[in-house]
Amino acid sequence: MRCPYCGSLDDKVIESRSMANGESMRRRRECLSCGFRFTSYERIEEKPFMVVKKSGKRQPFDRVKLEKGIARALEKRPFSADMVENIVNDIEDQAILSGKAGREISTSELGEFVLKRLYKVDKVAYIRFASVYKHFENLDEFINEVNSIGSKKDESSEE
Repeated sequence: MRCPYCGSLDDKVIESRSMANGESMRRRRECLSCGFRFTSYERIEEKPFMVVKKSGKRQPFDRVKLEKGIARALEKRPFSADMVENIVNDIEDQAILSGKAGREISTSELGEFVLKRLYKVDKVAYIRFASVYKHFENLDEFINEVNSIGSKKDESSEE
């Protein structure tokens, strides 16, 4: 560890203490060159949760981006910011559980989680999100998606 006073790399650890439920270590050190005492901290660096895009590119999971997309779909609908926050929390938890082994999830899987959740919560928000997520090419695709909501509703009411 480089001494913050003289820049020497020679030091000794005087004391070590576990901090924050064992998630970090605090070490008191003394520079062997100048005698200056200083504190260093170490903690485990976790691999960030990643999202794999259709192109294969990986980027860190961005909760804010997810929240903006969901909030946009629920815009002018009877949902408070707290409700949006709860939906985002649920989807984030579901995504992390799903991608636990490799600490990554595909955008398509994440999008499906959002669609399923919005379908349960608000059909208009579902259609708004689906129209962007599924990249509807024409009006017929949009109409087919709207009609599929009606047929899903009929099937679920028969059970």
